[in-house]
Parts: sequence; C-alpha cells; structure tokens
Amino acid sequence: MANIKAAKKKIKVIGKKTAINKSRKSALKGAIKKFDEAVILGDKEKAQEQFVKAQKMLKQTATKSTIHANTAARKTSRMAKKLNTLA
Repeated sequence: MANIKAAKKKIKVIGKKTAINKSRKSALKGAIKKFDEAVILGDKEKAQEQFVKAQKMLKQTATKSTIHANTAARKTSRMAKKLNTLA
C-alpha cells in the first residue's frame, strides 16, 4: 500500500480509469457481437445499422486511448469486408 498522498490519489484515479475502460471495452464487444449476429442471419439492413454503431464506438474508444487506433481501423476494415460479402 502506498504511503505518500500523491501515490494514494494515483491509485484511486487509476481504479476509476480502469473501470471506465472496462465499461467501454465491454460495450464495444457487445456492439461487434450484434453486428456479427446480423451478418450470420444475413440481414443486410440490420448489419448496416449495427456496423455504423460499432464503427462509431471503435472510433470513440480509439480517441479515448482505450484501444489503439490501428486496432480500431483493423476491426472496422474487417467488419466492412464482412458487410460487403452480404451484397
């Protein structure tokens, strides 16, 4: 356990940030799963709608540095590729 006041505060701040990042990642995974389910069902309209939502979440989490920007770009690209196979 930390003894210095600043270190104690840092522990508290890191705890809050960890919780926020966990929440963001969990929501992101859910959005990607919904997109994948729509693709599996072959519902192009729903897949398109879910793709837009997931893409927005990916960009937001990358902007907030929860995930790396390249990871967001890679996942977006792969989802777009899946979406285009439904055509």
